Amino acid sequence: MKTLSIMIPTYNEEDNIMDAYARCVAVMEKELPHLGFEIVFIDNCSEDRSRVLIRELCEKDKRVKAIFNARNFGYSRSHYYGLTQMTGDAVMLVHADMQNPPELIPEFVKKWEAEAKVVIGIKTNSSENKILWLARSIYYKLIKAMSDVEQIEHFTDFELLDKDFIAVLRRIDDPVPYLRGIVSEFGFKMERIYYKQNKREKGKSWASFFGLYDFAMQGITSYSKTLLRAATFVGAGISGVSFIVAIVTFIKKLLNWSSFTMGSAATSIGVFFLGGVQLLFIGILGEYVLNINSKIVKKPLVVEQERINFEEADQKRG
Repeated sequence: MKTLSIMIPTYNEEDNIMDAYARCVAVMEKELPHLGFEIVFIDNCSEDRSRVLIRELCEKDKRVKAIFNARNFGYSRSHYYGLTQMTGDAVMLVHADMQNPPELIPEFVKKWEAEAKVVIGIKTNSSENKILWLARSIYYKLIKAMSDVEQIEHFTDFELLDKDFIAVLRRIDDPVPYLRGIVSEFGFKMERIYYKQNKREKGKSWASFFGLYDFAMQGITSYSKTLLRAATFVGAGISGVSFIVAIVTFIKKLLNWSSFTMGSAATSIGVFFLGGVQLLFIGILGEYVLNINSKIVKKPLVVEQERINFEEADQKRG
């Protein structure tokens, strides 16, 4: 019998853990009785009662397993690490907030059983804030236009990954992996499931502006050279225009030495404009350098504090 690992990442999700467990179990037992399954919570050092509830589930149901991180290592690192530790024939990633409905798991499994190695969920609409939806849409189109690798719009890690693809993830040595880009780049045979994302019903989102910004820049700097090349082209263009303006100004001054004045306004505008462009592209260059620095420092993705209900042979997978 094949086994499906359902991975549920958590961070301060005490209001959702029991519902997530119950809904996933109901789907598997009623809709997919021919598959064995395990539910694995990977907790990113929650500060509420999340770990207490997960321990209760692990005690009650041995199909429930847990990985507790020693501290909060961030969204992308914890998710990626958790995927590499799963033991099933395929892994289904379901978020604890239930915005991505686990009732769709049978549709993912159907595609997988038809030989798809990767099945991803694509949002066609969302119950989230319309401004946030618009901002996400703009970002996806931006990174898709800039990236050297095809990027998938409105793909938010609601996915089923075959064990063959999980093996690829284990071989990638990257301490700050961008999972959505990796799925696009190494996705084998891929299928899509289109759905409407629900609104979070319980608890609150812990995603901050700076966290979202960091995640967005991680995607851009990992899969695009466009901004760096734009800096080169813009810098060359401005230098060329400035040189032409300087020559024209010098000629006019020679022809009208006594009456022609440069004017402080034009000089000030030019100085501030060039200074602003320089600062902008120095900042972009800094983002790339920061990304490179994060990758060359060989840090572990996460440090575990504890595991529950894992067999000895599966205590840690490389």
